Parts: sequence; structure tokens; C-alpha cells
Amino acid sequence: MTETHPRPSLWRRFSQGKNLGARAARSSVFTILGYGGSQFLRLLSNLILTRLLFPEAFGLLSLVWVFMVGLQNFSDIGIATSIQQNKRGDDPEFLDTAWTLQVVRGLLLWGLTIVLAQPVATFYEAPQLAQLLPVVGLTLLIAGFFPARKESANRHLMLGRVTMLDLGAQAFGLVVGVLIAWLTGSIWALVFSAVAASAVQLVFYNLFLPGRKSRFGFDKSSAAEIAKFGSWIFFSTIAGFIFSQGDKLVLGKFLSLHALGIYNIGFFWASFPLMLGGMVVWKVLIPVYRERPPAQSSDNFRALQKLRFSLTGGLFVMLVFLALSGVVMVHFLYDDRYVLAGGVLVMVAIVQIPQVIVLTYDQSALASGDARRFFILAATRAAFMIAGLLIGVQVAGLLGALIGQAVAMILVYPVAVWMARSQGSWDPLHDAIFAGLGILCATAAYSLNSEAIYALSALNLP
Repeated sequence: MTETHPRPSLWRRFSQGKNLGARAARSSVFTILGYGGSQFLRLLSNLILTRLLFPEAFGLLSLVWVFMVGLQNFSDIGIATSIQQNKRGDDPEFLDTAWTLQVVRGLLLWGLTIVLAQPVATFYEAPQLAQLLPVVGLTLLIAGFFPARKESANRHLMLGRVTMLDLGAQAFGLVVGVLIAWLTGSIWALVFSAVAASAVQLVFYNLFLPGRKSRFGFDKSSAAEIAKFGSWIFFSTIAGFIFSQGDKLVLGKFLSLHALGIYNIGFFWASFPLMLGGMVVWKVLIPVYRERPPAQSSDNFRALQKLRFSLTGGLFVMLVFLALSGVVMVHFLYDDRYVLAGGVLVMVAIVQIPQVIVLTYDQSALASGDARRFFILAATRAAFMIAGLLIGVQVAGLLGALIGQAVAMILVYPVAVWMARSQGSWDPLHDAIFAGLGILCATAAYSLNSEAIYALSALNLP
């Protein structure tokens, strides 16, 4: 008689399964839990520090982080993506070469923060930036020494330990920031919080992540593969920086630091869903696209379709909740100095609806190694975003800038479809359903919060 074995329980298949579906599910859960924990800590920090500090501090630090992100993106040659995507991503020679390049990049970036600090402070007419930028720049130096096994964990969808280490480091940084803010009431609390969190991340990664230790080394063939793939990544990340930070770049010049700080609080809340979606797409969908290309079979397409509907649906629920309740949330959580952030929150949430619809297409080209199409999409987004911001802010101030962003994202849709079709990942049913829901939800949110939205005229050009 043939012996039969009981089918493993659903929990065992989820927690111990080695197939792509189980690994993707676990990684998605860890990414969501990690993001949720991270945002809880950010929220806790934000609520405490807004009571200990002043709105101008948050406006000033938003400019600092625009500069930091800009330096990272303007020097990105796709090292992390290469480790995830390249067939040699587990080769010690390849990993050591990637890590060595990463260290050198970190050193150069920190040097640039020192050199460019004064010119940036002069451009934004904010003298304190000259002191803040080199210190915050230490986070770039520290990140350069993060071990390659961190990206190896992402490559193999083993994110549980990385998530816990990141949360631990963030919690440490929060404690440092709150303590310094309580003692001094100074913007330096935000600065040293970021530096402390990065330093603890480096220690944690080296102590607690499994795998071989990263070593200095240089293999010409590995470097050539990274450079070949990274050439388009370099241009894509520049475009990505302009797209993701363009609002701060433009508004930082047109608005006062006080107004920029108010905007930053509203954006802080409204950005939660899109940031979460971006993390899931980056950490989960690249491996899924790589191992099960949608163009390869109808089964692959259907599996990705289910994942896409689940992800977009979850993000939509969060965005709609924020768009409908944003004004009430800000009124409940913040004092009167920040009340206008409620209208900002609602509008930014509405603006992000078109972005969420096409979010799951973004990494399909990178997973197949087609960085050129990814760059074209990123560059188009950046160009339309800046145009929408500049036209909108000069016509109708902050509210015009936000409306300009929404129009820009709608105009970019045909390019996103072009890229997705080239990879066999375009899903018109998905897009049509969520576009219809998006129009209904945006209309409801705008109608419900119209008074708070029109009040944004108080944050218009000085």
C-alpha cells in the first residue's frame, strides 16, 4: 500500500516553503511589517518632535534631504540592483567588486557634501545649511560600508532579519533625536538622529547578517558588467531624483521655510502608501519578474495579475482613507501651527492615485535587464513633473503646483504602458478598474475637504 503524507499546513507552507510563491509571500509580509513598523516610528518621532521643535526646522531639513538624495541618485551606478539582477549576484568576486565600488562612492559623496554645502546654502538663502549638510553627509559615508550581504538577502527574498535590524536602528535614532530635541530644542536633533541610525545599521548588519564578510577587491569583468548595466541606471536615478524630490526643489525656492515645513508634514502622511508600494515592488517584484517573466506564459501573467491587484488594492484603501480623513487627522494630531497640513495631505494623496495604478510595472524592465526603457519612463516622469510644478506654482501657488503634479502623472501613462507592453506585463483590466475607482475617490475627497484645500492659498508665494 502506498504511503501517503499529509499536506503541509498553510502556515508551514508560508513559513518554510522554498518555492517562489512562498518566498515572495514571506518577503511581501516582511516588507509590509517592516514598513509599518518604520512608519510607526517615524510617526512617533514626528508627533514628538513637532512639539519640541518649530515648523522651519522641518522645512530646513527637507532641503537637506533633497540634497542628500540628489547626491545619491546623481552617483548611482546600479550597484544594489546589479547584485539583485545579475546572474553573478552570488559570486564572491562580483560581490567584493560591488562593495568596493560602493565604499569609494560613499567617500566621494561625503566629500561633495563638504564642497557644495556653502553654494547650496547661498542658493536657498539658508545659512545654516552650510553646517548641516556635511554632518548629515556622514550618513552617505556610513552607507557606503554596508555589507554586500544586505543586498544578497534582498536578492533571495530573505528579508526578515534585515527588517528587524533596520527597525532596531531606526528606534535607536528616534531616541537620540528626541533626547537632543528635549535638551536643546535645536534642529541638530534631527541631524544626529539620522547619523546615529545609520551608524547602528552598519554595526547591526556586520554583526547579525549571515554570509561572508565583504572584502576590498576588484575584478575587471565584474566591474564591466556593473558599469554596463549601471550606465542606464545612472541616468534613471537622476530622473528618479528629479521626479521624487522635484516638489521640494521647486517649492523650496518659491515658499518660505515655514510654509515648506507645513507642506512637509502633509507630504509625510500622504507618502506612506506610495513609499510602501515602492518598497514591495523593489524588494519583491524584481525577483518575481526575473524568475517568472509575464511574457513567457499565460500562467506567469495571471500569477502577476493576482499579485498586482492585491498590491494596488491595498495601496488604494490607504490612499483613499488618507484623502478622506486627512484634515481631521492633522487637526487631532498637531497643534494649530500645522493645521494647513491637512489640505496638503488630502491633495498629495489625490495626486498619487495615478502613480499607484502603474506602480507595479516599474521594475519589469529592470528585471529583464532592459534599463534603457526604464530610463525613458523615469525621464519622461521627471520632465512632466517639473513642468507641472513650475507652471502650477506660478499660476496658482501651492495648490496649482499640486494640481500640476496630478496632470503630469496622467500624461505619463502612455509611456508606462509602452514599457509594460514590451515586457508583456501591461494589464488594461487592472488599470481601467482602478482608474474608475480613482476618479470617484478623488472627487469625493476633494468635495469633502474643499474648504481645507482652498485654505492652502495661505501658503502661496510670499
